Amino acid sequence: MAKKKTTDNNVCQNKKAIYRFEILETLECGIALLGTEVKSLREKNASIDEAHVRIDDGQLWLVAAHIAPYSFSHHLNHEPTRKRKLLAHTREIHKLQPKVDQRGFTLIPLRIIFNARGLAKVVIGLARGKTMGDKRETLKAREHKREIERETRRKSR
Repeated sequence: MAKKKTTDNNVCQNKKAIYRFEILETLECGIALLGTEVKSLREKNASIDEAHVRIDDGQLWLVAAHIAPYSFSHHLNHEPTRKRKLLAHTREIHKLQPKVDQRGFTLIPLRIIFNARGLAKVVIGLARGKTMGDKRETLKAREHKREIERETRRKSR
């Protein structure tokens, strides 16, 4: 039996999104990249903290995602913050369109990953912004959960 390679397929994650937004729905999309962008992603040189997804003419676009220039490329490098096309089925885009058109909803990238076949994918989420009270509730719930885990670990010793 051959051993499977256990690699971390997560390139980057939008940690601020979980704090700022309530994620209602997720969708995994492909992404159209240049060769130097793929090489840079494999080195985990990307950031999607300030990025968002826009629907233009029935197509999904990743806007303001920063993929650093590939370090070993000399002159034919890519622009770090260019718009990148996301690849999704038309029916999925048409299903998202009316939800995004509603006030208060937006599409944000949550993670960039490499799947089992080695293809770059972007996990996007339909999100609604949290109010300050919602953010406080989330922090309280997380802290409460940590305390319970600490107590159960301490009592199990």
